[in-house]
Amino acid sequence: MASEGSHGAPTSSEFIEHHLTNLQVCKTDAGWVWNECSGNFWAINVDTMVFSLVLGVFFAGIFSYIVKNASKSKPGKMQAFIEIIFDLVNTSVSDTMHGTSRLIAPMALTIVVWVFFMNLMDLIPVDLLPRIFADIFHVPYLKVVPSTDPNITFGLSLSVFALILYYSFREKGVSGFVVGELMMNPLNPKDLGVPKVFWPLVCTFNFILEFVAMLAKPLSLSLRLFGNMYAGELMFILIALLFGSLLSGTIAGVAMGLTGGLLHFVWAVFHILVVSLQAYIFMMLTIVYLSQAKEAH
Repeated sequence: MASEGSHGAPTSSEFIEHHLTNLQVCKTDAGWVWNECSGNFWAINVDTMVFSLVLGVFFAGIFSYIVKNASKSKPGKMQAFIEIIFDLVNTSVSDTMHGTSRLIAPMALTIVVWVFFMNLMDLIPVDLLPRIFADIFHVPYLKVVPSTDPNITFGLSLSVFALILYYSFREKGVSGFVVGELMMNPLNPKDLGVPKVFWPLVCTFNFILEFVAMLAKPLSLSLRLFGNMYAGELMFILIALLFGSLLSGTIAGVAMGLTGGLLHFVWAVFHILVVSLQAYIFMMLTIVYLSQAKEAH
């Protein structure tokens, strides 16, 4: 646990630092160690891995159960809700993507639901699960929102980036993608009437611009999701500091605690929109990027 202040309770900075610290394990010369991984590139954020996998299995289990027990005559509320999500994803893919693919629509559905579940963990009170795991399993640190870990957001975006490269090379070929798309755009020296002696300069300039734009795609996916969710988690932690004042028992403490509780509720209601919107944006950008990669022209 975090070190305690002079009165036996953690200070505000210690409280914040403790809740923003992952449960880590890494291998050193002395063997595998816990929570001593500062600066170790190969450190594993155990809490992030566990919660993301559990949420992925939970998502797959729910959808599998609903599909196996689907009824056309008497659909239940859960089935109707999942059908709404399916129609939303199907419409987004069909309206955005040109051509056909057996991969993009299922992947888009997986992304929007899985990311939504990971984001939704941010609505759990910040002290609830860490305190339970500390009391039962003696876990010193626990971050329960996987999407506030850049390892998860970058992992998702790099997977999408790999598919972007795959579709680009498959649909356009090596020369069509590298030369036709990266080196002849946005300034096509042939259309601009540039003398051929200057074509290498123009193509090099185009390649630099397009290469940076291509690298910006996974960065935009990962950093947008991480930044918004990390800021939301930090807000909940700061509000929890106000809510903790209720424990002081003083009139001022009760007032501050009630204020913190009200702020927590208001921010949670607003954050539901953020949680949903970030999952939808990640899905839509994935569809757009893959659609652009599949366009032969």
